[in-house]
Amino acid sequence: MSAEISRDIIKAAELLRAGKLVAIPTETVYGLAANALAPDAVINIFETKNRPHFDPLIVHVSSAEMANEYVKDLPGVAIKLMKAFWPGPLTIVLRKKNIIPDIVTSGLETVGVRMPDHQLTLDLIAETGFPLAAPSANPFGYISPTSALHVMDQLGEKIPMILDGGDCQVGVESTIIDCTSEIPTVLRLGGTSMEKLMSIVGEVNLDTSGGSAPQAPGMLLSHYAPRKKLLLGNIHELLHDHNENISILSFRDQFHNFKNIRLSETGDLHEAARNLFSALRKLDEDSTTMILAEPVPDYGIGRAINDRLRRASHVG
Repeated sequence: MSAEISRDIIKAAELLRAGKLVAIPTETVYGLAANALAPDAVINIFETKNRPHFDPLIVHVSSAEMANEYVKDLPGVAIKLMKAFWPGPLTIVLRKKNIIPDIVTSGLETVGVRMPDHQLTLDLIAETGFPLAAPSANPFGYISPTSALHVMDQLGEKIPMILDGGDCQVGVESTIIDCTSEIPTVLRLGGTSMEKLMSIVGEVNLDTSGGSAPQAPGMLLSHYAPRKKLLLGNIHELLHDHNENISILSFRDQFHNFKNIRLSETGDLHEAARNLFSALRKLDEDSTTMILAEPVPDYGIGRAINDRLRRASHVG
């Protein structure tokens, strides 16, 4: 039985109260949501996604006041960031209260919280009265979904409902910033740029190294990956060695005689971010055997796009 695609918040809330999973829309990507306070429901997320239990989940709230119910303290820097960027694509890591189950945080003493910029999901959280644990609604490690149909294609047989909020407007996951030390540290590049963060709080460290025991989601070396091999570099140079049975993901240049998707014909990085995951998905589904891709300009949200491309191309 396939998932129901609907905008019915009341039914979605009923399912979540019953310990079921619901795919939810956000401005970044679609999430696979469960009651963050119910360990048995959260375990279903890991099982449905085939996600390793050492990879922590983000907790979604409907306000800064709600976030304060689940963390031990709100440092001044976190309050500044919430005022500047919530609702929006920014996850803030803080020390958690015991009410947040260890399964959500993979045993860490910290939890990532964010207020998504999507009214349908904010209304859903308000209707349930509890926060939602929600990683991306896709099989673990694969391309993140940016539409309800993407979720249906990947998880439609495993969950009862997909809350349809249209196409995601940002297209890459939230930036994750750890505010538990004096100088905040970005753990994952995403929809809120380093430049914007520094304009609000000044000095910000960057540590997206991740590894086998990540402090935040999306930090594993291989992630967001298509099933095909993806080579990242200068496309003109890559074509010297690979020019048969390949497709091309370019920033703005057109490569004739090949299956080619351009992320933005005008060179708009925000448009490129919106198109990234859907473009990877289309190229992964065509008849070629390899994808050649190139980095985009490495500033603003371009840093997040390049981070996703590097992880998608990593061979573990």
